[in-house]
Amino acid sequence: MSELSYRDALNQALNEEMSRDANVFLMGEEVARYNGAYKVSQGLLDKFGSARVVDAPISELGFAGLGVGAAMVGLRPVIEMMTWNFAILAMDQIVNNAAKLRHMSGGQLRCPIVFRGPGGAGGRLSSQHSQALEAHYVHCPGLKVVAPATPADAKGLLKSAIRDDNPIVFIEGELLYGVKGDVPDGEHLVPIGKADIKRPGDQVTIITWSRMLLWYVNEAAQKLADQGISAEVLDLRTLRPLDEEAILTSVRKTNRVVIVEEGWPLASVGATLTDLIQREAFDDLDAPVQRVTGLDINMSYAANLEAATQPSVERIIAAVNQVLYR
Repeated sequence: MSELSYRDALNQALNEEMSRDANVFLMGEEVARYNGAYKVSQGLLDKFGSARVVDAPISELGFAGLGVGAAMVGLRPVIEMMTWNFAILAMDQIVNNAAKLRHMSGGQLRCPIVFRGPGGAGGRLSSQHSQALEAHYVHCPGLKVVAPATPADAKGLLKSAIRDDNPIVFIEGELLYGVKGDVPDGEHLVPIGKADIKRPGDQVTIITWSRMLLWYVNEAAQKLADQGISAEVLDLRTLRPLDEEAILTSVRKTNRVVIVEEGWPLASVGATLTDLIQREAFDDLDAPVQRVTGLDINMSYAANLEAATQPSVERIIAAVNQVLYR
């Protein structure tokens, strides 16, 4: 076991998979000579050369399409988006091509490609660069959507994503890159589609993913524990496919649920989770499901307004108290 930053865990995953399989290559803006905008690709150009670590022009639609074509003929591209905000420009390739190729070819074509990069707020980057957009991709059949919170999960899930024969949307919390944690040495794979209980409890389930876990939920769960409240923290890790069994098992154990997500409330991942829970575990609920989301407004640049726009420890504790009727 080694202590690695989230950034270094991703770098290790890329290094190992590119060493294991010559068909894996990395492409994106500034991934080669600059070692990546967030230094995730540090050292990969020197080791693998410019044919496998490729600097792309500022044209997300263009290099995403090149990656889809490469995947169709047997390569395994990892396409880095400098931020998922910029990937909006590549939605046509991700949603209309990558996600639909297997279906529209009657299974004759496959598209083993990973689209990865930072998502969510980045710290005073204003409205156009601070969006949690996972709900856009979760909505689309044919895509798998992964959003790890810890360095160990980031490494294990990225390795699994690169080996998967389906297109993967891999969202890295932009403010997680410097976070450190224990990462197993050697081969480490985390299965796509499996949630993880990060903290066991029996009075309320808090469901979350990505940055919300480390920035807010863990602290809220500890403060609740100090008040004698036992909160189970369920990290989804994968948003499509959902680990419905893990979600419902936890709900049936605690009978109360709070969902915490960075994104906006309307038509969100949390809304889908709430629908699942009320359909499949309605009789097990002792209180309505509560959701803590980003506010339904565009992100401000000012630090105080940015903080007010996002979930907080205080809002999570208030939601837990509400489902406990305290």
